Amino acid sequence: MTSDDYEHMGAFYLGRPVDAESGETLPAPLLYDSKDLTTHAVLLGMTGSGKTGLAISLLEEALIDGVPVIAIDPKGDLGNLMLSFPDLAPSDFRPWIDEAAAAREGDTPDAFAAKQAAAWRAGLADWGQSPDRIARLEAAGERVLYTPGSRAGTPLSMLRALDAPPAALLEDEETFRERVEASVAGLLGLLGIAADPLQSRESILLSTLVDRAWREGRSLDLVALIQQIQKPPVERVGVMEIETFFPAADRMGLAMRLNNLLASPSYAAWMEGQPMDVSALLRAPDGRPRLSIISIAHLGEAERMFVVTRLLTEIVSWMRTQSGSPSLRALVYMDEVFGYFPPTENPPCKRPMLTLLKQARAYGVGCVLATQNPVDLDYKGLSNCGTWFLGRLQTERDKARVIDGLESAASGVAARMDRATLDRTLSGLAPRTFVVNNVHEDEPVLMKSRWALSYLAGPLSRAQIKQLGEAQPPPSPPPVASAVEAAAKTSAPDAAPEAARVVLPASANESVLPIAEPLAPGDRVVYRPVLLTRVSAHYANARAGVDEWTKVVLAAPLASDLEGAPWEGADRLVGWPELDETPREGAAFGAVPAAAEREKSFTRWAKQAKTAVYRDHPISLFKSKKPKAVSAIGESEGAFLGRLADLRREGREAELEKLRKKYAPKLARLQEKIDRAVERVAREEEQYEDRRNQTMVSGLATVVGALFGRKLASVGNVRRAASTAKNVSRTQRERGDIARAEARVEEYQQELADLDADFQEALAEAEDRAADFEPEVESLRINTKKADLDVERIALVWVPFRSSADGFPEPLARLEKIE
Repeated sequence: MTSDDYEHMGAFYLGRPVDAESGETLPAPLLYDSKDLTTHAVLLGMTGSGKTGLAISLLEEALIDGVPVIAIDPKGDLGNLMLSFPDLAPSDFRPWIDEAAAAREGDTPDAFAAKQAAAWRAGLADWGQSPDRIARLEAAGERVLYTPGSRAGTPLSMLRALDAPPAALLEDEETFRERVEASVAGLLGLLGIAADPLQSRESILLSTLVDRAWREGRSLDLVALIQQIQKPPVERVGVMEIETFFPAADRMGLAMRLNNLLASPSYAAWMEGQPMDVSALLRAPDGRPRLSIISIAHLGEAERMFVVTRLLTEIVSWMRTQSGSPSLRALVYMDEVFGYFPPTENPPCKRPMLTLLKQARAYGVGCVLATQNPVDLDYKGLSNCGTWFLGRLQTERDKARVIDGLESAASGVAARMDRATLDRTLSGLAPRTFVVNNVHEDEPVLMKSRWALSYLAGPLSRAQIKQLGEAQPPPSPPPVASAVEAAAKTSAPDAAPEAARVVLPASANESVLPIAEPLAPGDRVVYRPVLLTRVSAHYANARAGVDEWTKVVLAAPLASDLEGAPWEGADRLVGWPELDETPREGAAFGAVPAAAEREKSFTRWAKQAKTAVYRDHPISLFKSKKPKAVSAIGESEGAFLGRLADLRREGREAELEKLRKKYAPKLARLQEKIDRAVERVAREEEQYEDRRNQTMVSGLATVVGALFGRKLASVGNVRRAASTAKNVSRTQRERGDIARAEARVEEYQQELADLDADFQEALAEAEDRAADFEPEVESLRINTKKADLDVERIALVWVPFRSSADGFPEPLARLEKIE
């Protein structure tokens, strides 16, 4: 077997079929249609069944096929996907071997590494794979090992903010509410607080605060959340006053618990790293697919639940913003799902996981769950899994549970494999052998999983994860300083700031940005003036199919020597920030320009803001002619390239389906002709045997009659001889009929082979076109429509800074800008 037998787009090479009677592994590859994963899958098997090896092979195939993957790893086994060695050199294996295992075998570590390298080379060869396929895996996309709450791998920021969902999600009230409840439940779970959305006042209060901020398009960081718990921006919860529902003293206790979490040095790593952005987890900046491994083995139970809940919630939100797709757009895999999706309890992560299993198919997102037996999983979820991979189980009780689960959650299996047969099959499964039941196939099959391309070293320790640092992408760059911060840094030191606020006109709409950084005793707070505006803007381009209304929020520093319009070089913010009316007691205030003390200045600055948005803040999009597509507002180039790859995959699968529909009837008709011709050969052979027997009997009767006294020329003998002659003639014709029928079979078989060759050639050409396709992406600049600009709000906002030892201020809060 060569790579030509299994290296096809849209097909995963998972192993080889196993003959159920003999137990022998058959030579042909078992190819799994990647599109079948949109109906999800479950992988069951005890320790030692080969479940992890099959899962890793499945994820390898996904990446090779261009499908991005998010893999949640509670045990630490999936880090093995980072261990791919195209050279298969012993030195590559040496850092990852189990030295205890080497000692048990009486080998030095170097000798054991050499044995492992040789075993991997031989194992790959046995399964028709070469080291070139490992290189292909490495080139197919990025692999990143994230370690939330730890700096061992690539950090993933989990506590920096509760990010506001996309505007499109606000239109789906049910999904929006699920996201609010899941996010709050995960956060409270981290604090050890039960988060009943109907009974827990902590849950109800936080849900109210998060709901309010998100509906206004604002993200909430923990600092802002703590401040809002202390001073809620709402007067009532339901019909009850806030002080009755949740008194201030009790709210302070909740705020202190969150503050302790924020202030704990052990949680500093939770604030660092790449933001929780599903698009970035699925695609590299250049659009290549990513295999993102979210390792949580190092975390405690509550921390794991928080990460899984937050991640699944973000995936659901991302999914809701995507268009429908019949092909596999992305894969979500969770290893050892025990405890995260139980049949009776309702942990915070269960609801978003069930949402994925029920709804992800429409968006081309596949889910694969792995565990040791089906009682770990809610049957409502199992009923949505179209493929079951069943490996060796430990006890008779486990097998009974599996069979019960199959009968109750996947009745299609029971129709094709009876309970006794399934019990016998599961009882005799060897390691790496699985029963594969796919609802898209006619019947279950036995399969032995292929040799993994990655080195299966076992769970990786923190030290080993650190060794993978060179294989990780560089950490996210530090935030770019905003124009406001830059102006503060480049201004003169605070030698003598104003002692009190200047009295400004009502049109200034003064507000204060809440302090978001901890203060040390003796810190002096200085507020600097910043001008903020929010402009409703209409971007339209009929040829590009763009017609979007959006809010443009600008922030510009108000230098004391300002002359003219303040908006040149202004920052564009993610959204309007959460503001307060009360500054910190005893703080100083920077000077404002003289123009800010005049009522008309703000009217003028509002008009100038329109000009600034029209002139300086177009939207920059990306467009592609083939496939024809335009990026959405705010969509990165990498995300757009990933969407083009999805369109290419859909187009390829549509072309393949068209070819199948074109050739399938022809192939079926030829096969029917062959079947009928083979039956004709069998009939002709049967008739030939009958005729030959008749001829032999008739000839024997003639001879016997002549020998035993009858005259040779008697009428009977003459007739019998004539009949024998006719039988001989007919027998000869029957033999000719057989030859002609056999020739017809050969003719039809040749036609079938030729047609199949044409079909395979057409498939190969389609795959080559898809593989060679490189989209041509161009930039598209669209200015807003001048007549549709409307200034909704303008305000002078005091931004807090800390006076540092060198006299230059350090920001105590950030205005989140769009990069």
